[in-house]
Amino acid sequence: MNFLKSTLSLKIVILLTALFFLQNCGIYRPTDAREVSPNAKDRVEKNVKEGKGFQVLDRNKRQGGVFEFASSNPMWRATIDLLDFAPFSNVDYSGGIIITDWYSNDDSDQNENLKITVRFLSNEIRSDGLDVIVHKKTCDQANRCKTSKLETDLTNEIKIAILKNATKLEEFDIANSPNKDYILREPKN
Repeated sequence: MNFLKSTLSLKIVILLTALFFLQNCGIYRPTDAREVSPNAKDRVEKNVKEGKGFQVLDRNKRQGGVFEFASSNPMWRATIDLLDFAPFSNVDYSGGIIITDWYSNDDSDQNENLKITVRFLSNEIRSDGLDVIVHKKTCDQANRCKTSKLETDLTNEIKIAILKNATKLEEFDIANSPNKDYILREPKN
């Protein structure tokens, strides 16, 4: 019986201490009803603009892959734009890879084909966030083919073109964003 009294009194002390500290957190502040909109959506919009609030559970969370991010990633879009001359054999945003099919242009020998592979190592526009590999396939008259990795300036030129285009796309997105005032602010130290 004595043990139950001591645990009950300990629980009461802990509860009162917690209430004391929570009261001083400033969670509840009385406000003037004339300054606060009765519309919940207006209050939410105001809090988002001011950077207030948090969300415990994401009720709008989608299941499966998040594919709308691919359309907002400037490196991904720049690569798709740059390589649109060739058919794609594999495009996997979640895996971070784009592979073209074997391609030869009209000017080159029909026995030589190129395949371009772009791997995304980062979502940031950086030279080390992108890996470009170009393979060359050369076939003889008996249709025996030899495939090799090209070590030329072409891989570097493709990478630079993707990075330049991605930078332009990102600048355009920032300039045309409805929330551009919030994107461009400096972080607080």
